[in-house]
Amino acid sequence: MAKISWTKEAQQWMEEIYEYIARDNKDAAANVVNSIYHRVQSLKRLPEQGYRYFKIPERDIRILLYGHYRIAYLIKENLDVDILGVFHGSLNIERYNF
Repeated sequence: MAKISWTKEAQQWMEEIYEYIARDNKDAAANVVNSIYHRVQSLKRLPEQGYRYFKIPERDIRILLYGHYRIAYLIKENLDVDILGVFHGSLNIERYNF
């Protein structure tokens, strides 16, 4: 089973997602963040389930979808997973360096 680690950048994205939604509804914000976290847990069993991000072919970076969000992650050689970022679907993911 793969081990999942969150980068500081990914943790920051999750905090920003929470804060943005919480301006209107704290319960909804908590629900979204918790749901994203639970979606990520599925990578423990199936790390290759996300689609491959081919802009960086030398690294196994993938995108897992959850609702309006894209979860960018790296599958390492030992098959453990690093969560790189959580992006709203309307954002241009290509402007971020993985």
